[in-house]
Amino acid sequence: MRGRRRAPRPQVPWRSPWTPVVGLIAVAVAGGLMAVANMSKDIKLVVDGETVVIRSFAGSVFELLTEADVAVGLGDYLRPGGHDQVVDGTTIVVRHARPLRLTVDGRTSNRMVTATNVAAALDELDIDHAGGRLSAPPDRVVPLSGMSLTMYTSRRVQVIAGTERRWTRTTAGTVREVLRQERIRTPRGYKVSPPPESFPRQGTVIRVTPPGPVLPPRTVPIEAAVARLNWAGLAQCESHGNPKALNPAGPYYGMYQFSLASWQSVGGAGTPVMWPAEEQTYRAQLLYQRVSGRWEGQWPHCGSRLFG
Repeated sequence: MRGRRRAPRPQVPWRSPWTPVVGLIAVAVAGGLMAVANMSKDIKLVVDGETVVIRSFAGSVFELLTEADVAVGLGDYLRPGGHDQVVDGTTIVVRHARPLRLTVDGRTSNRMVTATNVAAALDELDIDHAGGRLSAPPDRVVPLSGMSLTMYTSRRVQVIAGTERRWTRTTAGTVREVLRQERIRTPRGYKVSPPPESFPRQGTVIRVTPPGPVLPPRTVPIEAAVARLNWAGLAQCESHGNPKALNPAGPYYGMYQFSLASWQSVGGAGTPVMWPAEEQTYRAQLLYQRVSGRWEGQWPHCGSRLFG
């Protein structure tokens, strides 16, 4: 093998004079990329219940919202505050204000809420809706355009029907609804107080009264001069104006202290205390006409009050 020349060695890249420079540049770029990566943050943004995660270099909440094109105005809910700094993992919550036309137990008001459903809106307004009746389900979304909501609270009312008295709890909107709830019938002629379409507030007493007896016919007209006498003064003297007054000494009945004989003589039915003041006054005037103004026999102590 004497006299053969050795082949030249291949050039080694890392032995190039530029190798240290290239290495330094690579390290610098990698470091820069790492620094940039460390500056970015993962931010959770919740807008009206919708959640997105944003990688951002924003330094404050307002900067992040601007970057995400989310507007915040007067009355909107924003947490954390707009000038607060954001860090990796920050959660930002935005709830936009929306109008709510709210009617509670018949009283209507216009409110603004940032809650996204009915139950949360009532909680925000500090309105207790437990046991109440709502016109929309508690989980119904309150849209940004707003909505109307009616609520009837749970109330305690008393129902008196004839001899029966009962307390009941209700969310009814009218007296009629309460009676239907309690299965109390009101046939024609029955009186309901307060009126059936009125609102039964807390503590309302509802009375159902059957019709009274039918008034006897009034076939004899009362003369104008007789009607002008002071019948209220006579009744005040005889019975303190009490249609239910009873004097067992006679017995004598009602506002004008009729005896049964004198009451029946002018067409009165039953006893005077069964009838309203108007009927008793009519029969007293009729009696005055029947005796041709000789009042002394019927009202010896108080008859003079007719002319007072």
